[in-house]
Amino acid sequence: MDTPLWIWIAFNVGVLLMLTLDLGVVHRHAHAVSLKEAAIWTAVWVALSLAFAGWVWWDKGHAKGLEFITGYVIEYSLSVDNLFVFVVIFSYFAVPAAYQHRVLFWGILAALVMRGAMIGIGVVLITRFAWIMYLFGAFLVYTGIKMFAHKGAEVHPEQNPTVKLCRRLFAMTPGYEGQNFFVRQNGKLLATPLFLVFVVVNVTDLVFATDSIPAIFAITTDPFIVFTSNICAIMGLRSLYFLLAGAMNLFVYLQEGIAVVLTFVGVKMLIVKWVHIPTLGSLGVIAVVFVVAIAASLVAGRAKGRDAAPGKSP
Repeated sequence: MDTPLWIWIAFNVGVLLMLTLDLGVVHRHAHAVSLKEAAIWTAVWVALSLAFAGWVWWDKGHAKGLEFITGYVIEYSLSVDNLFVFVVIFSYFAVPAAYQHRVLFWGILAALVMRGAMIGIGVVLITRFAWIMYLFGAFLVYTGIKMFAHKGAEVHPEQNPTVKLCRRLFAMTPGYEGQNFFVRQNGKLLATPLFLVFVVVNVTDLVFATDSIPAIFAITTDPFIVFTSNICAIMGLRSLYFLLAGAMNLFVYLQEGIAVVLTFVGVKMLIVKWVHIPTLGSLGVIAVVFVVAIAASLVAGRAKGRDAAPGKSP
């Protein structure tokens, strides 16, 4: 690898230190995350990611810097799709607001391991079998088209095989036991519903990773850039969830935007042998798609609000 081992270690140590600060100091006591707190932490994670992008630019050159920024934008944008599902999961299981942060925090730690393993496997496959890139591209195009076809499809957590398997494998308490995943009652170790939610959230993230990780390989195959941009994106996902959870229904065209991006990067991978789309061009396309999707969503939301206003004829 071009990146020295000590830089890999330093990055992961930095991530663990920030997570320790987050859980051990800021969220030492369970509490509902306020909109102001979520906004501050969202700004902090974005600022840290941009600062790291600046270091990559300085240390590895502008090409790698652009690759990191583009990869970060892709991963951060695609990760937003997770938030819609998280809202449904937390709502279905009636997770108290004070305990939601704990689930997402430990979910980040699990994602570090799972996504690191998936990225490592992906890099090995691409290095040994160049045709895998075309397979990834075809999969992303298929996923993008499928997202259009399944627009508005509802999520049913009760039908999730993971839920059924956990309830079969673990004896569970009837209700939440504070922010504990496990409790001991009458000498018997029992899982709590919060543990079930934790498992469902992580399985959901793993499913989403099968889309987002191949997408970044359309930008770069540098394992350090792929890993760090991915981790920086999901690190900021928790605070973004609390910032946007109450306004998810406003982004009605975000799924279409994500579908377009997935299709675009898939096509980019399929035609790479004949047509080279520069990283800056890819970043521009992705940025325009999401700006248009968000702007269209806000316009549609305002129009719907006017139509629903009192005294408005149907």
